[in-house]
Amino acid sequence: MGSFDKLANRNKSISAIIVSVVLSVMLSSCTTLRGPIPNDPMFAPVYPTQLPAAVPSPGAIYNPSTAQFLLEDNKAKRVGDILMVQLVESTNATKKADTSLTKDDEINIPEPSLFGNLSNITRGLGQDITPEREFTGEADSNQSNQLSGNITVTVMQVLPNGYMSIRGEKWITLNQGREYIRLSGIVRPQDITSDNQVASNRLGNARIEYSGTGALAATNSQGWLSRFFSSGLWPF
Repeated sequence: MGSFDKLANRNKSISAIIVSVVLSVMLSSCTTLRGPIPNDPMFAPVYPTQLPAAVPSPGAIYNPSTAQFLLEDNKAKRVGDILMVQLVESTNATKKADTSLTKDDEINIPEPSLFGNLSNITRGLGQDITPEREFTGEADSNQSNQLSGNITVTVMQVLPNGYMSIRGEKWITLNQGREYIRLSGIVRPQDITSDNQVASNRLGNARIEYSGTGALAATNSQGWLSRFFSSGLWPF
Protein backbone atom coordinates (compact mmCIF):
# COMPACT_ATOMS: atom_id res chain seq x y z
CA MET A 1 0.00 0.00 0.00
CA GLY A 2 2.90 2.32 0.70
CA SER A 3 4.37 1.87 -2.78
CA PHE A 4 0.95 2.58 -4.29
CA ASP A 5 0.72 5.87 -2.37
CA LYS A 6 4.21 6.84 -3.51
CA LEU A 7 3.28 6.13 -7.12
CA ALA A 8 0.08 8.18 -6.79
CA ASN A 9 1.96 11.12 -5.27
CA ARG A 10 4.54 10.93 -8.05
CA ASN A 11 1.82 10.99 -10.69
CA LYS A 12 0.24 14.01 -8.99
CA SER A 13 3.59 15.83 -9.01
CA ILE A 14 4.11 15.10 -12.70
CA SER A 15 0.57 16.26 -13.49
CA ALA A 16 1.12 19.49 -11.54
CA ILE A 17 4.36 20.16 -13.45
CA ILE A 18 2.64 19.56 -16.80
CA VAL A 19 -0.27 21.84 -15.87
CA SER A 20 2.08 24.63 -14.73
CA VAL A 21 4.10 24.39 -17.95
CA VAL A 22 0.96 24.48 -20.10
CA LEU A 23 -0.41 27.48 -18.18
CA SER A 24 2.87 29.38 -18.51
CA VAL A 25 2.93 28.71 -22.25
CA MET A 26 -0.69 29.87 -22.55
CA LEU A 27 0.01 33.09 -20.67
CA SER A 28 3.12 33.86 -22.70
CA SER A 29 1.21 33.12 -25.90
CA CYS A 30 -1.58 35.48 -24.93
CA THR A 31 0.96 38.21 -24.29
CA THR A 32 2.61 37.53 -27.66
CA LEU A 33 -0.66 37.56 -29.54
CA ARG A 34 -1.67 40.85 -27.99
CA GLY A 35 1.30 42.57 -29.56
CA PRO A 36 2.33 46.22 -29.30
CA ILE A 37 -0.13 49.09 -29.19
CA PRO A 38 0.08 52.63 -30.59
CA ASN A 39 1.17 55.65 -28.57
CA ASP A 40 3.98 53.83 -26.83
CA PRO A 41 5.83 56.41 -24.67
CA MET A 42 9.11 54.88 -25.82
CA PHE A 43 8.45 56.06 -29.39
CA ALA A 44 6.58 59.26 -28.58
CA PRO A 45 7.94 62.33 -30.37
CA VAL A 46 10.01 64.91 -28.51
CA TYR A 47 8.89 68.49 -29.01
CA PRO A 48 11.35 71.37 -28.91
CA THR A 49 11.33 73.51 -25.82
CA GLN A 50 9.82 76.96 -25.92
CA LEU A 51 12.44 79.49 -26.93
CA PRO A 52 13.04 82.20 -24.36
CA ALA A 53 11.81 85.65 -25.19
CA ALA A 54 14.37 87.69 -27.03
CA VAL A 55 15.98 90.39 -24.94
CA PRO A 56 15.60 93.71 -26.73
CA SER A 57 18.90 95.08 -27.86
CA PRO A 58 19.45 98.21 -29.89
CA GLY A 59 19.97 97.36 -33.53
CA ALA A 60 20.49 93.56 -33.08
CA ILE A 61 17.90 91.17 -34.58
CA TYR A 62 20.10 88.04 -34.88
CA ASN A 63 18.92 84.98 -32.91
CA PRO A 64 21.43 82.08 -33.05
CA SER A 65 18.84 79.45 -32.03
CA THR A 66 16.63 80.05 -35.08
CA ALA A 67 19.09 81.52 -37.54
CA GLN A 68 19.43 80.00 -41.03
CA PHE A 69 22.13 80.93 -43.47
CA LEU A 70 21.31 81.79 -47.05
CA LEU A 71 23.22 78.84 -48.58
CA GLU A 72 22.50 76.30 -45.82
CA ASP A 73 20.19 73.28 -46.35
CA ASN A 74 17.15 73.01 -44.16
CA LYS A 75 18.13 69.73 -42.49
CA ALA A 76 17.34 68.26 -39.09
CA LYS A 77 19.86 69.38 -36.48
CA ARG A 78 17.96 70.20 -33.30
CA VAL A 79 15.89 68.22 -30.80
CA GLY A 80 12.34 67.89 -32.11
CA ASP A 81 13.27 68.30 -35.79
CA ILE A 82 11.73 65.87 -38.27
CA LEU A 83 13.83 63.55 -40.41
CA MET A 84 12.71 61.10 -43.13
CA VAL A 85 14.37 57.68 -43.15
CA GLN A 86 14.37 55.61 -46.35
CA LEU A 87 14.12 51.90 -45.58
CA VAL A 88 16.58 50.09 -47.84
CA GLU A 89 17.20 46.93 -45.83
CA SER A 90 18.16 43.71 -47.62
CA THR A 91 19.70 40.59 -46.06
CA ASN A 92 20.63 37.22 -47.51
CA ALA A 93 22.11 34.40 -45.45
CA THR A 94 23.03 30.84 -46.45
CA LYS A 95 24.31 28.13 -44.13
CA LYS A 96 25.16 24.52 -44.94
CA ALA A 97 26.67 21.82 -42.74
CA ASP A 98 27.55 18.19 -43.50
CA THR A 99 28.64 15.76 -40.80
CA SER A 100 29.71 12.15 -41.30
CA LEU A 101 31.03 9.79 -38.63
CA THR A 102 32.07 6.17 -39.16
CA LYS A 103 33.67 3.81 -36.67
CA ASP A 104 34.50 0.11 -37.20
CA ASP A 105 35.74 -2.24 -34.45
CA GLU A 106 36.73 -5.92 -34.65
CA ILE A 107 37.17 -8.30 -31.72
CA ASN A 108 38.32 -11.92 -32.20
CA ILE A 109 37.94 -14.31 -29.21
CA PRO A 110 39.49 -17.74 -29.89
CA GLU A 111 38.01 -20.94 -28.57
CA PRO A 112 39.26 -21.62 -25.06
CA SER A 113 41.29 -24.76 -24.45
CA LEU A 114 41.24 -27.14 -21.54
CA PHE A 115 44.68 -28.32 -20.43
CA GLY A 116 46.07 -27.14 -23.76
CA ASN A 117 43.60 -29.13 -25.87
CA LEU A 118 40.18 -28.35 -27.28
CA SER A 119 37.36 -30.36 -25.80
CA ASN A 120 33.69 -30.79 -26.56
CA ILE A 121 32.88 -28.51 -23.65
CA THR A 122 34.83 -25.50 -24.97
CA ARG A 123 34.34 -26.15 -28.64
CA GLY A 124 32.28 -23.45 -30.34
CA LEU A 125 32.78 -20.82 -27.63
CA GLY A 126 35.02 -18.68 -29.83
CA GLN A 127 33.41 -15.47 -31.10
CA ASP A 128 34.09 -12.84 -33.75
CA ILE A 129 32.55 -9.46 -32.85
CA THR A 130 32.53 -6.72 -35.47
CA PRO A 131 30.52 -3.67 -34.31
CA GLU A 132 29.97 -0.88 -36.81
CA ARG A 133 28.75 2.65 -36.07
CA GLU A 134 27.80 5.23 -38.64
CA PHE A 135 26.23 8.69 -38.33
CA THR A 136 25.39 11.11 -41.13
CA GLY A 137 23.92 14.58 -40.58
CA GLU A 138 23.10 17.31 -43.04
CA ALA A 139 21.67 20.79 -42.54
CA ASP A 140 20.85 23.48 -45.07
CA SER A 141 19.39 26.91 -44.25
CA ASN A 142 18.59 29.83 -46.56
CA GLN A 143 17.09 33.14 -45.45
CA SER A 144 16.38 36.28 -47.44
CA ASN A 145 14.65 39.46 -46.25
CA GLN A 146 13.93 42.81 -47.87
CA LEU A 147 12.28 45.94 -46.51
CA SER A 148 11.63 49.13 -48.46
CA GLY A 149 9.61 52.26 -47.78
CA ASN A 150 10.04 55.30 -45.60
CA ILE A 151 9.22 56.54 -42.13
CA THR A 152 9.43 60.01 -40.62
CA VAL A 153 11.03 60.23 -37.18
CA THR A 154 12.07 62.97 -34.79
CA VAL A 155 15.41 63.92 -33.29
CA MET A 156 15.42 62.80 -29.65
CA GLN A 157 18.88 63.99 -28.60
CA VAL A 158 21.89 65.78 -30.04
CA LEU A 159 25.08 64.12 -28.83
CA PRO A 160 28.24 66.09 -27.94
CA ASN A 161 29.96 65.02 -31.20
CA GLY A 162 27.06 66.36 -33.29
CA TYR A 163 25.48 62.99 -33.99
CA MET A 164 21.72 62.76 -33.44
CA SER A 165 19.66 60.06 -31.77
CA ILE A 166 16.41 59.53 -33.68
CA ARG A 167 13.31 57.49 -32.92
CA GLY A 168 9.77 57.16 -34.21
CA GLU A 169 6.95 54.89 -35.34
CA LYS A 170 4.29 54.72 -38.03
CA TRP A 171 0.93 52.95 -37.67
CA ILE A 172 -1.35 52.09 -40.58
CA THR A 173 -4.87 50.91 -39.76
CA LEU A 174 -6.37 48.51 -42.30
CA ASN A 175 -9.77 46.87 -42.46
CA GLN A 176 -8.41 43.62 -40.96
CA GLY A 177 -5.84 44.94 -38.54
CA ARG A 178 -2.90 47.30 -38.15
CA GLU A 179 0.62 47.44 -39.54
CA TYR A 180 3.40 49.34 -37.85
CA ILE A 181 7.03 50.32 -38.34
CA ARG A 182 9.27 51.31 -35.45
CA LEU A 183 12.75 52.68 -35.89
CA SER A 184 15.52 54.06 -33.71
CA GLY A 185 19.22 54.73 -34.24
CA ILE A 186 22.01 57.27 -34.46
CA VAL A 187 22.59 59.38 -37.57
CA ARG A 188 25.52 61.52 -38.66
CA PRO A 189 24.70 65.01 -39.97
CA GLN A 190 26.85 64.42 -43.08
CA ASP A 191 24.71 61.39 -44.04
CA ILE A 192 21.56 63.52 -44.28
CA THR A 193 20.82 64.61 -47.84
CA SER A 194 19.88 68.13 -48.87
CA ASP A 195 16.16 67.19 -48.89
CA ASN A 196 16.36 66.04 -45.24
CA GLN A 197 16.49 62.28 -45.86
CA VAL A 198 18.81 59.49 -44.75
CA ALA A 199 19.05 55.82 -45.74
CA SER A 200 18.39 53.25 -43.03
CA ASN A 201 21.65 51.42 -43.78
CA ARG A 202 23.53 54.56 -42.73
CA LEU A 203 22.18 54.49 -39.18
CA GLY A 204 24.25 53.38 -36.23
CA ASN A 205 22.82 51.01 -33.63
CA ALA A 206 19.69 50.75 -35.76
CA ARG A 207 16.58 49.03 -34.44
CA ILE A 208 13.92 48.43 -37.10
CA GLU A 209 10.70 46.57 -36.35
CA TYR A 210 7.99 45.87 -38.93
CA SER A 211 4.98 43.72 -38.07
CA GLY A 212 1.22 43.78 -37.70
CA THR A 213 -1.62 43.14 -35.30
CA GLY A 214 -5.19 41.99 -35.72
CA ALA A 215 -6.94 39.13 -37.50
CA LEU A 216 -4.40 38.74 -40.34
CA ALA A 217 -1.42 38.67 -37.98
CA ALA A 218 -3.16 36.13 -35.71
CA THR A 219 -3.92 33.88 -38.69
CA ASN A 220 -0.24 33.74 -39.66
CA SER A 221 0.92 32.73 -36.17
CA GLN A 222 0.92 29.30 -34.51
CA GLY A 223 -1.41 28.46 -31.69
CA TRP A 224 -0.04 28.13 -28.17
CA LEU A 225 -0.28 24.34 -28.18
CA SER A 226 1.55 24.03 -31.52
CA ARG A 227 4.29 26.34 -30.23
CA PHE A 228 4.58 24.19 -27.10
CA PHE A 229 5.17 21.03 -29.13
CA SER A 230 7.67 22.88 -31.33
CA SER A 231 9.58 24.44 -28.43
CA GLY A 232 12.43 23.10 -26.37
CA LEU A 233 10.05 22.39 -23.47
CA TRP A 234 8.68 19.36 -25.31
CA PRO A 235 11.01 16.49 -24.29
CA PHE A 236 10.45 14.26 -27.34
